[in-house]
Amino acid sequence: MTEKKQPSSPTQTGPVVAARHINKTYGSLRAVNNVGFSIQRGTCVAFLGPNGAGKTTVMKILYGKGEPDPRPDTYINVFGYDPRGEQLEIKQLSGVVTQEDSLDEELNVVQNLQVYSRFYGIGRRRAAARIDELLEFMELSDKKRSRIKELSGGMKRRLVMARSLLGEPSLLILDEPTTGLDPQVRQLIWDRLHMLKRTGVTILLTTHYMQEAAQLADEIVIMDHGNVLLTGPPQQLLTEQVEPFVLELKNKGLAADIEPGFGDEAVRKEEYTERILYYSHNSSMLNSLVGGLSPGEYHVRQSDLEDLFLKTTGRKLNELQ
Repeated sequence: MTEKKQPSSPTQTGPVVAARHINKTYGSLRAVNNVGFSIQRGTCVAFLGPNGAGKTTVMKILYGKGEPDPRPDTYINVFGYDPRGEQLEIKQLSGVVTQEDSLDEELNVVQNLQVYSRFYGIGRRRAAARIDELLEFMELSDKKRSRIKELSGGMKRRLVMARSLLGEPSLLILDEPTTGLDPQVRQLIWDRLHMLKRTGVTILLTTHYMQEAAQLADEIVIMDHGNVLLTGPPQQLLTEQVEPFVLELKNKGLAADIEPGFGDEAVRKEEYTERILYYSHNSSMLNSLVGGLSPGEYHVRQSDLEDLFLKTTGRKLNELQ
């Protein structure tokens, strides 16, 4: 009889999630094209890309909800397990937050968590203690007996997050966890995710929010049309790929007054319907050009992850949402 594999030891070095040559096609559509990556324990990796980029498909393949194309060179290892045949083992080690809340609106908050605790085989006494702990962690203790239909959108999202943590997962997979939430709730969720990372939980995140990726991610993976275009630590990629300063000109009609002042300076230009963005290594030069403009007509700032995304994909992050 073959001995059952055990989850990786918390002290084990090397990647806890590794994938090579993941492909997924739907008819003639190549949704995921030869994707590969590795993830270290206790880190957060954010997958960035517009809708249709393939992010959610990759996440589903990792925890066994989706099947990759059957190819001999495909390799997927999640804590020592292959989701193509060992999805139950991976689910025991994972917590998943999908884009849809999928809460039972006829039950109250505690009942929703009690039902889910049975999937993990958690005893009644332990489940009660764990539920209280998680409701406090997500600042929902005062809503224990509230029905789901009585909760705000932010409360529902926090409850789904609590539900994903019932089994004390080693891996947390979050598919756009804060979309549509107000800044206060988003900040609370970010704070809780930082706390989980410090305990050694590995986090995979898909998001449309650049600030979210900047706050949480140790590495980012930029995808578009099923392809991985760029991967690495966010600040390192910014330094290597994008000029550090940006002049946003909100009225394109002023470009003729601005551009002669560039002289021989190397300036990269991105043009939109209403705006123009000028990228440069020389902040003093950019600031010297806007002295005659009103504050509402321009903005000089440091470049950020959205600028990196724009340069990498050639389009805004929120395009096609």
